[in-house]
Amino acid sequence: MKPTNSVYTGLPTTIFEEMSRLAIAHKAVNLGQGFPDVDGPEDIRRKAAEALIEGPNQYPPMMGVMALREAVAANWKRFHGLEVDPAHEVLVTSGATEALSDAINAIVEPGDEVVLIEPLYDCFLPLVKRAGGVPKRVRVTPPKWALDAEALAAAFSPRTKAVLLNNPQNPAAKLSSREELKLIADLCLRHDAYVIADEVYEHIVFDGRRHVSMLSLEGMRERAIAIGSAGKSFSLTGWKVGYVTAAPALLDPIVKAHQFTTFTTPPDLQKAVAYGLGKEESYFNALAGDLEKKRDRLARACAKLGMGVIACEGTYFLTLDMSPLGFDGDDAALAKRLTVEAGVASVPVSAFYVTDAPKSFLRFCFCKRDEVLDEAVERLRNWLKSARRSAA
Repeated sequence: MKPTNSVYTGLPTTIFEEMSRLAIAHKAVNLGQGFPDVDGPEDIRRKAAEALIEGPNQYPPMMGVMALREAVAANWKRFHGLEVDPAHEVLVTSGATEALSDAINAIVEPGDEVVLIEPLYDCFLPLVKRAGGVPKRVRVTPPKWALDAEALAAAFSPRTKAVLLNNPQNPAAKLSSREELKLIADLCLRHDAYVIADEVYEHIVFDGRRHVSMLSLEGMRERAIAIGSAGKSFSLTGWKVGYVTAAPALLDPIVKAHQFTTFTTPPDLQKAVAYGLGKEESYFNALAGDLEKKRDRLARACAKLGMGVIACEGTYFLTLDMSPLGFDGDDAALAKRLTVEAGVASVPVSAFYVTDAPKSFLRFCFCKRDEVLDEAVERLRNWLKSARRSAA
C-alpha cells in the first residue's frame, strides 16, 4: 500500500501521553499535565450555560462572534495600548493549537525556513514540517535560558520566512525581555520575515513583570501574528477557544486556513469568553498572583529536599534540577522512576529538544490545588528517604 503522510506516520506517542498513562496506572500525583485541576470562574461558566440555552446554537460567523472579537481588541488597548480593528484584525479559533496550525499553513510554503527556539512546545515542529517548512533551531538551556544573539542571527538566511516564538515559553518558564524581542524583530525586518507569536501565557507572569507582545514592537505591527488563549487566561483549557490578532493582509490567508480547518467555534463559549475578557484588571492580577504563590510553595518545598530550582518568570511550569540529589543521566528514566516508585509524575525537559538535550531537569506543573502540591512533595520526601537508606 502507498505510504501515508511521513510527518505523522509512525510518530511516537508523546512523552506527555506516556507519563499521563503511567500516572494513572500507578495512582501518581500528576504534575506532568499542563492544566489546572479546578475549573475557572463560575460566572464565566454560567454565561456559557445561559448562552447555550438561549441560543442560537447554529454556525456563528466564521471569524468569530463579534462580541468576542471586540473584547479581544479592547484587551489590546487596555494592556498594550494598541488599536486593533475587531472586524478585520481578529480571528477566533478552536484553541491556540488550531491558531498555530492556521498561521503556519497560511504563511509557510515548502522550502521556507522557520526559526524555532528550543525547548519546543510539542506541536511546533510537526506543524512546520507538515507545511513543508525547514526548521532552523536555536537553543536556550537551563539554568539561565539565555538567548545567544550570534546563534539567533546565524539561523536567519534569505530563505527565512518566519520565527515561531512562544513567550512566555513552555516549558522554560522564560519571559522574553524587550531587548530579546527587539533582537528578533530587527532580524525579521532585515530578512523580510514574519513572527508567529504564541502568547497564550500573556497574563501568567510573575514578580511584577509585564508581558511585552511582539505585536507592540516598532516595525512589527504588519509582520507579527499574536495568538492568545481563553483556556490559559481563564483556566478553562477544555473549552478550546483561541484568538489570532494580525494586520488585515496577514490575517486574510490565516482566515482561509481556519475556514477549511474548523470553520467555527461554539458560540456559547465565545460569548462567555467575551464576558471574561471584560473583567476588571484585578482578575488578571489575581490569576498571576495566585499562581505565583503556588510556584513559591512548590519551589520552597523542593529546595528543602535538595533539588535545584530554576527561575520561573511565567507560565505554570517549574523546572527542577535533579543533579544535586545525585541523579545524573537520563531524565526520562528518572521521570518514569519517580512516577512508579514515588507516585509523582513530571515531564523530562529533554522531551522538548530534538537532539543533545540537557538531561538532569524535570518539569513540574504547579497549577494544582495546594493539597495536591503538598501531597506530591510529601511523596517525594518519603521516596528520597527510602532511596538514601537503600544507597547506604
